[in-house]
Amino acid sequence: MGKNYVESVKLIDKNVLYSTDEAMDLAIKTAKAKFDETIELHVRLGVDPRHADQQVRGAVVLPHGTGKSVRVLVFAKGEKAKEAEAAGAEFVGAEDLADKIQKENWFDFDIVVATPDMMGVVGRLGRVLGPKGLMPNPKSGTVTFDVTKAIEEIKAGKVEYRVDKTAIVHVPVGKKSFGAEKLKENFQTLMEALIKAKPAAAKGQYIKSVSVSSTMGPGIKLNPNRVLD
Repeated sequence: MGKNYVESVKLIDKNVLYSTDEAMDLAIKTAKAKFDETIELHVRLGVDPRHADQQVRGAVVLPHGTGKSVRVLVFAKGEKAKEAEAAGAEFVGAEDLADKIQKENWFDFDIVVATPDMMGVVGRLGRVLGPKGLMPNPKSGTVTFDVTKAIEEIKAGKVEYRVDKTAIVHVPVGKKSFGAEKLKENFQTLMEALIKAKPAAAKGQYIKSVSVSSTMGPGIKLNPNRVLD
């Protein structure tokens, strides 16, 4: 463990569940790296991800974005391809892009959008896009004929959340440079979306634990019952 990390740990009491305001302040104070660290949210949910009816997945536009420029790849043809280019997509294509990904192991993009009629082509890429979390999905708004809206939302700071095999959701809430107030607004927007996404099949306590941390900093636990205060 580096010197900065050790110093950061001293600022946190592991026996305390912090308020949202306190947690955002601490996340900024413990982000001691020389670069603008990302602040990430980690939420343990009371679901069993092995069951299809307990999956938690969706997307939400953060009021202050993520602080990261996002490269968008769109699978579309004809007028929809022109529309995607006009909306600011970095890469637009069809079988040509699918071949480039498969044959050249090309991944110079951050998110994939596809029109529904292109899912036959995109489906062949499931084995390579799926493990990287890049497979387009209707639930996250990335399989749509409204490519302009999809691209605009992504560029505005749309983030996708998805529960992993250990029932935890990991999502960025912004950068250290945002300041505590903007980080809090992004954080609470995400928490509201997660709470609304609670599956009907989930029983017992849904939000089990909540913590935030900077890229290089230690975890800061929040009171899971007061995240929207």
